[in-house]
Amino acid sequence: MTDPVAPAADRPEDAIEVYDPPAYQPGDKVQARISVRNDGTVWGVDIGEMVVHKGDVGYVRDIGTFLQRYYIYAIDFIDRGTIVGMRAKELVPDGAPLTREASRAHASAAAVPQD
Repeated sequence: MTDPVAPAADRPEDAIEVYDPPAYQPGDKVQARISVRNDGTVWGVDIGEMVVHKGDVGYVRDIGTFLQRYYIYAIDFIDRGTIVGMRAKELVPDGAPLTREASRAHASAAAVPQD
């Protein structure tokens, strides 16, 4: 059984993220760690067309959840004029290396309570 209070970086991929605080907050500047194609949810863009490229910079606009398990961050990519829902593992803080390890380190640090 997964420990619900274990740091996010120590949890399996299917762990429930919402047991931890969000890795990002509205207003945080982030970079896309991956490229994203339209799955049909971005209006005015053909399905399969690239809506975000790896390294694009955006700002967290809002935080929601999916299936009561995962945080979904609404990222406003101002230069592209689009808002895309992404998970923390698909993002890194602006200026951080675009690696999965950087995403895990940020999520793990966010899970540590601040005094």
